[in-house]
Amino acid sequence: MSRLKQVYTDQIVPAMQEEFSYSNPMEVPKLDKIVINMGVGEASQDKKKIEGPLADMTAIAGQKPVTTRAKNSIAGFKLREEMVIGCKVTLRKDRMMEFLDRLVNIALPRVRDFRGVNGKGFDGNGNFAMGLKEQLVFPEIDYDQVDKVRGMDIVICTTAKTDVEAKSLLRLFNMPFAGEAGGNQ
Repeated sequence: MSRLKQVYTDQIVPAMQEEFSYSNPMEVPKLDKIVINMGVGEASQDKKKIEGPLADMTAIAGQKPVTTRAKNSIAGFKLREEMVIGCKVTLRKDRMMEFLDRLVNIALPRVRDFRGVNGKGFDGNGNFAMGLKEQLVFPEIDYDQVDKVRGMDIVICTTAKTDVEAKSLLRLFNMPFAGEAGGNQ
């Protein structure tokens, strides 16, 4: 069992039950999945440009990403239907927990001038989205092997029904929201 899963069962479930007065531990929201997306617009012009981001995302996520393709043709962007424009990976269960652990405890503290993630990234249904400006904050990425610095979007999907529950859950996982102290661990 991963470290974060143990923390969830031992500390987070009782804390959430107390805070939101859930009668049953199964009512407590949990993490559903984490989706990491990296847009690579220049891959539409040169097919070899997607290889670097695919390798980076494989190292970061621990599983092979899939390429995303354009749904429509857009002449202004010189984009035709079915051209490769990025890559994404969906993490669940143990890989999801390991990634969240590395994101919160290793990658985010390495971001330059980091003051916390924006707490306004919730969608109203208990899901949280955030962006990183560079993939170099992850220790798996070798700086000398990187061809170009790219950003990525990270979406954390939870089973929470409201944003308040989801924010509380992520705060208990030590997600450093801007303007607040760290988590309760």
